Amino acid sequence: IFEGWLTLAAWAQATEHIRIGLMVGANTFREPSLTAKMATTLDHISNGRAILGIGAAWFETEHEAYGIQFGDGFPERLRWLGEALAVMRGMLHGEEPSASGPRYAAKQVRNDPMPIQARLPILIGGGGEQVTLKLVARHGDANNVGGGIETVKRKDRILVQHCETEGRDPAEIERTTGIGNVVIRDSRAEAERLQAESAASNGGAEVWEDQPIGTPEDVAEKIAPYLDIGYRHLIGGFPSPYDEESMTRFATEVRPLLEAH
Repeated sequence: IFEGWLTLAAWAQATEHIRIGLMVGANTFREPSLTAKMATTLDHISNGRAILGIGAAWFETEHEAYGIQFGDGFPERLRWLGEALAVMRGMLHGEEPSASGPRYAAKQVRNDPMPIQARLPILIGGGGEQVTLKLVARHGDANNVGGGIETVKRKDRILVQHCETEGRDPAEIERTTGIGNVVIRDSRAEAERLQAESAASNGGAEVWEDQPIGTPEDVAEKIAPYLDIGYRHLIGGFPSPYDEESMTRFATEVRPLLEAH
């Protein structure tokens, strides 16, 4: 796997219209002031298309291999994320935030030049109902949660409650969710066969049991319930070996079906 931010910089140079961001970066990898500066730099390279995607981090083995501090558990990493978000949001807004720990130390750190976007969006990954969604309500411009449609509905209700507590308009926060791997063929049986082959070549793991796999109509039917609850940013996976046919048919056949929904 390539390093994310350098890859984004290359994509920013090679594209003109798509938004550019990680889904999501590990907060533990960098000081928040550096992350904010990197996002700002990406915003200039991309002419205002950057997204700062950030989460508390979860992959302990990777941290051990690279010698990166992982903390004593998820609650501590969430506290670190809360500290970091305050610094990043302040810098992106043109303030000079300071942090006095316990994890981060920053002293009136400046972000000059500012991002091209008036509000460079911070996308916070995670659906923890007591802490993560509260951080989304306080600092986030977007949120990514996982799970099926009923889980997403529950998380959305809880996010709205946190927004009320924080005095935030929930409509200001873009909701996103992963929908799993997308495989589109003329028959469901053929699509399922290709998905099984892809899973085997990528270690055999099935992330979701019920994914948008089948004909264009099957895929549109699987996705439509998310549209019904107001979700418009749905993230499909096309794992290697990359399936150009599914990508093309998702754009040319599934999208019109959803737009007509």
